[in-house]
Amino acid sequence: MRFHSGILTGTVVAVALGAAGCSTGPTTSPPVALSSMAAPSETAPIVPAPSATAPALPTPSATTPSATTAGLGACGAGQVEVSGKVMSPATGHRGVELVFTLAAGASPCTLAGYPGVDSGAGGPLLHADRTPRGFMGGLPQGSDDPPTVTLRPDHPATAIVEGTAFDAAGSGCPLYTNLSVTPPNSTDTHTVTVTIDSCALHVHPVTG
Repeated sequence: MRFHSGILTGTVVAVALGAAGCSTGPTTSPPVALSSMAAPSETAPIVPAPSATAPALPTPSATTPSATTAGLGACGAGQVEVSGKVMSPATGHRGVELVFTLAAGASPCTLAGYPGVDSGAGGPLLHADRTPRGFMGGLPQGSDDPPTVTLRPDHPATAIVEGTAFDAAGSGCPLYTNLSVTPPNSTDTHTVTVTIDSCALHVHPVTG
């Protein structure tokens, strides 16, 4: 019995040593799959591209003062002389062309708009209506804005006054021998010696 237990004990010891020998041997780690390793990024950092649209530059104003009117003021009292001449009559219509010239020694200036016109001696007082155009002249069709005209010694301006020589009943109208004319934007009234027979007056803008 003693013999058998010694054998059993030796066997157990041998088995234990064998197991320990196996556990202390070198340990080999399993290979790591290449696909599981993080590869360095091949994508270059994104650099913002410069804007393809250039910054908008301020454009110059499309409106530029005219070379002939820049720096010139409106004509005032004493700067303008007014005369007139009778136009050829046409089918009962009568007309006077008013001429505005720069007074001697005056600096160039501008006129724009309608002159004031009243009848003088010869009949009842008539105030000329302001109309863009009429039978005897005025602004061209499609343009109702009076132009700005520069008066210079060699460059006058003109305006047309017109009327009809007969009333609605066919009777003749009074013959006036002068007109009172005030240039546009002025209070400087001139007496213009000129004849016109009419029952009503119409004046058109200054042109040049």
